[in-house]
Amino acid sequence: MEHLDYLLAGALGLALAACSGFRVFVPLLAASLAYRTGYLTPSAGFAWLGTWPAVAVLGTATVAEILGYYLPVVDNVLDTITGPAAFLAGTILMTSALPDMPPVLRWGLGVLVGGGTAGIIQTGTSLLRAGSTVTTAGLGNPVLATVENLLALVGTALGLLLPLLVAALAVGMVVWVLVRLRRWRQRRTARRAQLAAGGLE
Repeated sequence: MEHLDYLLAGALGLALAACSGFRVFVPLLAASLAYRTGYLTPSAGFAWLGTWPAVAVLGTATVAEILGYYLPVVDNVLDTITGPAAFLAGTILMTSALPDMPPVLRWGLGVLVGGGTAGIIQTGTSLLRAGSTVTTAGLGNPVLATVENLLALVGTALGLLLPLLVAALAVGMVVWVLVRLRRWRQRRTARRAQLAAGGLE
């Protein structure tokens, strides 16, 4: 039973961390409310996340973040800011969900798994937004923002209820983003090689 507890806790942390790649504060607010109401119990050192001040601050930040992505130019600025923020949020969400274990191991998993997952997914959404800005002159960005909001909200809710399912989907999404990034880099390298070859002729 203890192994199952670790598995569920890790899946919960991974699921919420993945959702922070779409919106930084939505899963943080959900975790804060879950800790505040007693639905979840935070690991040692994270009781502050379940306090009313934390709920108030995260609630305000959530509304500001969601609305900000519907404002031209601001959405791209937010992508720049939320890159490091998503990594930090993913780390906190993963670490706070893990049960008692050695601090080095707990924080190591938080940084590598939680922060890494959030960072990769956030990178993918940033690239999609940059592509949308170029190809649609920014007109497609509100649609993309709505999709991201829905993924963050629905994913967070399902992550709290069905953590194993959402964690599995998160792993699949991370793999997909990494494959797409690799192909993008290969195309860019090939294009540079062609331009260099053309310049030598």
